[in-house]
Amino acid sequence: MQVTRILAVRHGETAWNRETRIQGHTDIALNDHGRWQAAQLARALRDESIAACYASDLGRAQATAQAVADAVGQSVTTHPGLRERCFGQFEGQTWAELEAAWPAETQAWRKRLPDFAPPGGESLRQLQARVVETVGELAARHPGEQVLMVVHGGVLDTLYRAATRLDLQAPRSWELPNTAINRLLWSPEGLGLVGWADTTHLQEGTLDEHTT
Repeated sequence: MQVTRILAVRHGETAWNRETRIQGHTDIALNDHGRWQAAQLARALRDESIAACYASDLGRAQATAQAVADAVGQSVTTHPGLRERCFGQFEGQTWAELEAAWPAETQAWRKRLPDFAPPGGESLRQLQARVVETVGELAARHPGEQVLMVVHGGVLDTLYRAATRLDLQAPRSWELPNTAINRLLWSPEGLGLVGWADTTHLQEGTLDEHTT
């Protein structure tokens, strides 16, 4: 049985990442540092064999994926199933603003209640079903090959849990850095974890205003 190797990457930084505002489905562009991160990612992956580049259809993911696609001679295929969790009325707000306006709902979110959904948004269980189905659908197209999937923090959290068989409510002990390289394997039996949160490409020889 041939497996599909997945390079799963969170998009580059945005202004709302800097401000710790909840993005969800809101289409926020990369900031200058996010574009720099995408360029560094492309340099790191330019010699990898990548059969296809997939991305969420939100601009921050598309732009990050396009940098890599240009480096490896591919095009970007978008899929709405790779979007971040929809946070409904929570989007655009900071944690402090949420706690002031939605204290009970914020507490339910902090507890990672699987069936809790922000007003107008998705629950963790709904996100998990969407992400696992979409990634499986895309990976199944490429047995024996490697693909890039540029997604979002919540999507990566879901993939890590699926690959390590962790419960939705288990406390997170892993990082989700912007443009870190995460390596997974997919087969019809499910996902497996190979490597996580490689940020070497963001540290080597990058003395500029973002790292000094």
